[in-house]
This record gives sequence, structure tokens and C-alpha cells, in this order.
Amino acid sequence: MTKDVVALTKKMPDPLSVIAGLLSGGPDLLVGAEAEGALVRLHDEQGRPLLSVEAPLLVQVRGEAERLLGASEPEVPYWWTEARATTGVKEAEALAGTFVGRIATLVGGTAWPRGVATSIGVVNTEGMTAVPVPAAAQPAVDVLTDKVAVVIQDRPVVAMTSWLADTFRAAAEAELGLQIVTPAGTRLSPTVRGALPGWPSRWVVQDEKCGYYDGLSGAILQWANGLFVTLESPDATAEDPRTPIAETFAQGAADTGERQLAISFRCVHPADDRLVLGGAVESVWREITGESPAGWGTEEPANLPWSLRQLTDVAFERSPEPTWVVVVGSPERPGLATVRITRTTAGVEEDVTLAFGYGAAEEPPTESVQKAAEALATRHDLQSMLVQVRRARRDLSVPPHFEGPGVPYAFVLGAEEVRTMPGDRARRTPLREKPRELGPRTRPALYYPFPGDPSDLSGWQDFERLMRHLKGS
Repeated sequence: MTKDVVALTKKMPDPLSVIAGLLSGGPDLLVGAEAEGALVRLHDEQGRPLLSVEAPLLVQVRGEAERLLGASEPEVPYWWTEARATTGVKEAEALAGTFVGRIATLVGGTAWPRGVATSIGVVNTEGMTAVPVPAAAQPAVDVLTDKVAVVIQDRPVVAMTSWLADTFRAAAEAELGLQIVTPAGTRLSPTVRGALPGWPSRWVVQDEKCGYYDGLSGAILQWANGLFVTLESPDATAEDPRTPIAETFAQGAADTGERQLAISFRCVHPADDRLVLGGAVESVWREITGESPAGWGTEEPANLPWSLRQLTDVAFERSPEPTWVVVVGSPERPGLATVRITRTTAGVEEDVTLAFGYGAAEEPPTESVQKAAEALATRHDLQSMLVQVRRARRDLSVPPHFEGPGVPYAFVLGAEEVRTMPGDRARRTPLREKPRELGPRTRPALYYPFPGDPSDLSGWQDFERLMRHLKGS
């Protein structure tokens, strides 16, 4: 049974229905509130955690339950109430199922995963034993060592939920790696993929043939000295480690015809009380899809309708601390972006990583890329932009098998960077095609086109030559 459960309801769970859910184990279990009441926990008599319940989240964005859970959802708006059972305790898993079952029954709604709410009767917890809470005191942490925090996730898509976001922060503050362990059928949200730091953090996939492997590199793994590490080949040397690759990872390399248009860019705005953030993302979204983003949030599921003003208000309230948000599109046109807003000495920076997904019978609208770049260069203080075409899933999730690398389609250098570059270096490049000017002639940005063919990796060689040239090396 999964360790995470969700109730999707049209009405907000009222206090009485929540109390009824928390009484799933009878009146003898202890209840405690943390994080200023945003998190409620059920404990055994020794104070060890059994079930953690998040405050209900009002979701006003269509398609998030389907994207992250593969579940049918009520019409928006609806309430998303998530609970997590302590790993390895059978009674805790039963408590979680009964909790969401009671919520869904009393308020009206459904429980995920399907079949989790097998009973709404009291769970027998007599003689139950639970492990002490990890030192990190994070509900999502299942194993804690002096090297890593290990999180076990059994859900279709591992998303940047509030649970996981807190765990990322706690691990970083404790200078620990974060290792996420999933079954073979699980995928990552791009938000989690982009947030995973370097070694020893990794995505660990359980596999019937080899035991465990790295979901991003395919390297076969083993548990040793308090963390998952790569399995060394008997013939390995310092010069040639010969890391074994999981057969399951390599078998996923077939081209399905699905593509992604991946765009990353940075804008640096002058610090101004009148500054409105998010406009750069909206401009690119409109040029590529013909519509605005559907929603945004500071976690997944993205729960708020798209609003430049609300996003700006959140960023200004958190300043000078950075703000991270996720932006999503409609189910009909999959799109997802992460935006990191940071106050620096140069001004207010927006770092954006964005992707749109297309099926085998669809073509990415690459003809709109130059228009999107011009909008950024003329209205949104563009510093630089890279566009790639990738062989990857239309739904944008990251599978635990090989996906071909993207290839450059275009690179854009902002007007200020062009202006400060010595001489005509920015215009006189080693590329076969001359750069195109964007924006005002007196102060243009430069657009460098590449072939953009996913079957031709020579585009990366051209891109590397361009980077070396622009750096003066």
C-alpha cells in the first residue's frame, strides 16, 4: 500500500470531519500540531509518529490531479487534503487509508489511490510499534544517516509537494544529500529533477533485475556506509570506472515521436517598486501556445489561477529571500516552468526553466521561438536565452530510463550583454549563419540559430564554439 494518500473533495474538510478522520485509530492515539497548525500528526503512546496530515489546499487549476496522481478530479475549485503514513508500519498505512476514506465520505469526494479507503472503521493499533521520528523532524524523511536523508515515494509522479520542499530545505541546511527512492513505474516532475543537487543526492529506482539503479544516469547502485552509491565493476580503474548500467534504463531509449521544446532564460530587471514579475514567462507562453499560463503556486500541485500581481506580491513579501514558483499550462497543451526570483546587486533576477510537450503527430512551433525571444529582449530585460528540442515525453514528466539529450535550436544574447562585449565579437561568430538582430537597431539583442535536429548532436559542438568565442577564449 502507498505511504501517501489524498482526499479530493468539493468542500473544505470541516473541523468535525478532520477530527473524525484523526480518530481512525481510536481515542488512545495522541494528536499534535506543528508548523503553526499547518501540520497535524498522530502519535503512539511513546510520542512516535504514525500519520502526518497537511492542511487542506484549495486547487483552482484544472488538470493537476490528473498530472500528478493520474486521478479524476472534481471541477475546480476543489480541496486537496494529503496525508503520509510512517513507512514500514502496517497500521499506519491503514490509518492513512481510513483517514482519507472518512474525509471523502463525510465531505463528499474521492480518495487516492483508488481502493485505499477499504474501510472507515477504527483501525486496531494494539501492540503497534513505530520507529522514532528522524532527527530532521521531517514527515517525508524515512531514513536519516550522517550523509543523506532518504525519502521513499510510491506515487505516479514525485512532485515538489510541501512535504518534499521542506525536506529539500532541511537537507540543505544540515549539509546532507537527498536520495529519493521509488518503484520502477514512478516518474519525477521536472520541478524535482531540476532541484536535485549533485552527489550524493540522487533518484534511486527499485528494479527486479539489478536491485537499484540511478533513474537519471542508469548506474547500478548499492547501499553502503549510510547511502546509495554506484556499484563498482571488478575491472574498474581510476581512469575507467566502468560503472555498470541497468538494462531497464537502457531499454527505454526507443523514440516514440514525442518531443519537448525546452527554453531557459534569465531576465535582470532594475529594482523598482512598480516592477511586475512573471511577465517574461507569460510573454513566452503566449508566443508559443497562443494563451497565458493556467496557474501557478509555490509548491505542487499548482493551486492558484495565473496572476502577475499575486506572484509579484509574494515575491516582494519574501524579499530579500529568494522566491521559487512553479507555473503550469492547461491539460490540452502541457507546459511547465519553474521561476526563481532573486534580489541581487544587479537588480531583480528571474531565472526560468520552461518546457512544452508535443505528441508524435504534433510539431513544436519553432517558428514562434524568435518572436518569443524578441518579446523578452524588447520588454523584459533579457540577459540570455537557450532553446532546445528534445526527444522526451509529451506530459513533461521524467521517466526512469534513457531519454536522448536535447539539441540547441537557438541562443539569444541580451542587448546589454551585446553592448558590453568588446568590438564586434558578438556579431562575428564561428557559426555558419549570422546572428539576427532583435529589438531596436540602436541597442539590439542577438539571436543565434542552430539546426535544432534531435538526431544531429553536432549542434552542441556549434554551441560550444559560440560560447568559447563569446567568452574570448
